[in-house]
Amino acid sequence: MARKNLLQGLMAEGAKPAEIAPASKRPLKGAIGAVSQSIEALKARALLDLDPFLIDAGGLTDRLESDDTEDAALLASIQDYGQQVPVLVRPHPTDPERYQIVYGRRRVLAMRDLGQPVKALLRELDDSALVMAQGQENNARRGLSFIEKANFAAQMRDAGYDRRAMCDALAIDKTVVSRMLQVVDRIGADLITTIGAAPSVGRDRWSALARKLETGDTDAMTMIDMIATKGTTTSDSNDRFEIAIRTGDDTMPATAKHTKSDGHSKPRASRRTITGTNSGAPIARAMMGHDKVVLTLPRDGGGGFEDWLVDHLSEIHRTWVESRADEDTEQ
Repeated sequence: MARKNLLQGLMAEGAKPAEIAPASKRPLKGAIGAVSQSIEALKARALLDLDPFLIDAGGLTDRLESDDTEDAALLASIQDYGQQVPVLVRPHPTDPERYQIVYGRRRVLAMRDLGQPVKALLRELDDSALVMAQGQENNARRGLSFIEKANFAAQMRDAGYDRRAMCDALAIDKTVVSRMLQVVDRIGADLITTIGAAPSVGRDRWSALARKLETGDTDAMTMIDMIATKGTTTSDSNDRFEIAIRTGDDTMPATAKHTKSDGHSKPRASRRTITGTNSGAPIARAMMGHDKVVLTLPRDGGGGFEDWLVDHLSEIHRTWVESRADEDTEQ
């Protein structure tokens, strides 16, 4: 759990292009200028030993999920052979005592777990250069899935970057960028985040999921509910994609959808919409599965009812238990 929270701390924040370009420094001439440039070049190549807890999130969210097996292997490798590849950081734009990660998040997390300083290169980068370096490094070191690249491109667009910058960061052409953005916009961030990286799923199947949503036979919220209802602790992001794309599909195999392990059929999951007493507007959705019930309350500025319900759930349950006890006494 602790590691998951650390991962969120290094990956959750996004960066936007700087609204005001930093003032350019007056170039130094002659021997003094040459010496200054040499010093800056040496500093850029120098390795620093930094406290990994002084390194904060930076750039955009590139990974939709972490891989525990890969993380454990990286940790074991560093433990046995030391940190062979440095991370890249930049000075924190608002805190002179801290840094922002450019790339190497997993290595920073591993060094936190080991309680050791992290070897880092320090660069003076603006937001645009940070995102560009992050995208190019990820493409070189770890092949992101289609939807992770598409999600990264959408974040760049929303942060104000143009198509050329997206192409350069992800090493793809404008046509591919356009198709990626269309898929993200048609599916929506909530469903993409719920499914995850789905490394085995390519552009064609993600496009098929987008088309299914556009037909109106189902919607993203229903797919999210179905993932919560049918997913198990062993389900990975590829499994979650399969649940989503089969939502509302009558051709989904009965053995996977409506049959227990003993061969007897189990009841279908049903979906209910709960409306407000006064307004009559939907306030929650309930997915009633054979082994669990999933209640979804959107955070849409409805006055904080969802927080109130969570805070008072124990009290509501106690009232329900007492009412059942009173009924048993009367009988």
